[in-house]
Amino acid sequence: MSVSESYERWLTDAVDDPDLGAELRGIADNQDEIFDRFYRELEFGTAGLRGVIGAGTNRMNVYTVRKATQGLADYLNSRYPAPCVVICYDSRIKSDLFAKEAARVLAGNGVSVHLFAELAPVPVLSFAVKHLACQAGIMVTASHNPAKYNGYKCYGPEGYQMTDEDANTVTECIQKLDLFTDIRLADFDAAVADGRIAMVGDEVVDAFLACVASQQINPGICTQSDLKVIYTPLNGAGNKPVRKILERIGLSQVTVVPEQELPDGNFPTAPFPNPELRQPFELALKLAETVEPDILLATDPDCDRVGIAVRQNEEYVLLTGNETGCLLLNYILSCRAEQNALPENPVVIKTIVTSDLATRIAESFGCEMRNVLTGFKYIGEQIVEMEQAGTPERFQFGFEESYGCLAGTHARDKDAVVASMLICEMAAYYKANGLSLLDVLQVLYHEHGAYRHLLVNVQFEGAKGMAAMDSIMQKLRSKPPKKLGGLNVLAIADYLTAERKTATGVEPLTLPRANVLVFELEDHASIIVRPSGTEPKIKGYVTATGATLDAADAVAAQLRSVTEDLLKA
Repeated sequence: MSVSESYERWLTDAVDDPDLGAELRGIADNQDEIFDRFYRELEFGTAGLRGVIGAGTNRMNVYTVRKATQGLADYLNSRYPAPCVVICYDSRIKSDLFAKEAARVLAGNGVSVHLFAELAPVPVLSFAVKHLACQAGIMVTASHNPAKYNGYKCYGPEGYQMTDEDANTVTECIQKLDLFTDIRLADFDAAVADGRIAMVGDEVVDAFLACVASQQINPGICTQSDLKVIYTPLNGAGNKPVRKILERIGLSQVTVVPEQELPDGNFPTAPFPNPELRQPFELALKLAETVEPDILLATDPDCDRVGIAVRQNEEYVLLTGNETGCLLLNYILSCRAEQNALPENPVVIKTIVTSDLATRIAESFGCEMRNVLTGFKYIGEQIVEMEQAGTPERFQFGFEESYGCLAGTHARDKDAVVASMLICEMAAYYKANGLSLLDVLQVLYHEHGAYRHLLVNVQFEGAKGMAAMDSIMQKLRSKPPKKLGGLNVLAIADYLTAERKTATGVEPLTLPRANVLVFELEDHASIIVRPSGTEPKIKGYVTATGATLDAADAVAAQLRSVTEDLLKA
């Protein structure tokens, strides 16, 4: 079907959401807009769906959500005699509607549904899959994307996002469907009345919070502390669970940013609700002028990532995901070592784009460091392997540079609730010892060397953007650089071909294939390039090292410039 034919069909058939009809009529004379909405179908990948909210096959709307869910239902019914799915959603525009429509499709296909009665975070969904003995989970969210986006993430029975193989099978089921005529829908109220859709209340969140609380390293430390915290949920799903866990561990001085407290998918004060950025902290920083907290916390809308800012004299310094993750890792391992609580053969897991400072810290405590591809499901897979081997206690901590981490095995995805708890506990512990988190970071640099990490993002929108990203990756493979920023390229690891090439030969890579290129440089520096799996951008991860932070910064500045040039279309 051509773009124009699809457009005309939607004008006639897309009647269930009046917003879509109005949007389609409004672009009747704009061929570029029509093309962008209909030139392709929104892809169902290993991260599920993610796209701009609106009308068309390349948009997030009730029809694309229904079609994806029908494919999921067909997949589940072919594998399980009586499948069950839990559905959760965050504060984004139409998240509650999309969750409800997904529940209707599942119920219409004989799949039992547990639907959360109100918004809840990603880690709660991950926990609920196992807690409620479900075969799959759906999280309606677009994480930290701007307000115009929404998304739909699918989880497998172990509580982590679907693996490539399962996602591909679901995709095959989806591709067989017509999104208007092949969808089986139940009446929502009737399905709730007869039990096909069961509404999830506070009991699951309470069970989740009990598991989170069990991950305290030094219980009671916050009760004794005068630690002051400012917290912002950025108008998202973290508001209730984060505040509840901080209250449970004894923090009495927590101030919430009022403008960002309640759910609001428009994110009026943080157009990019991403705790990696400074702008979402602006209101918290303003509030800090009067509250004078020790730390600031910000969780993203689906509460799987947390960013922090730490007081230094009269200023507040934002920490990177690598810095926060390494501080938490060191805190957990050092305290457990002091308590003789480290198990035999402890394991830490990080992604390949995450700081090697973590490797040095893990090794110093006799921990095995496992590197996995970008995507927290790969960390989840490793946790499940240890559980199946009967040694879940070996897992100490897992994290990625993009502000996501996990302590404990209650969830198999990033958990900003447990991270927020441990960050506050860690800050209270070090404050009692006369240290700030920045002081501890300097100690780590002194012990293991200074590391500086930068992220270069280049945005590519629409069909032309997709082609440009493909062209950039192809060029880097066909004409790889021999020097970057004055440093020799010692090796190139290509995870798409599963080969690592050096001057002396080629060796195989054991991780799953992925569109990732790693340029290993002199002096333990590196540049890693990969297209984002969830956003229309290419990411360049820069690592620089030095005897001091100033030396590392100088190298990082050179490599940033080089990376920006590499990623030009």
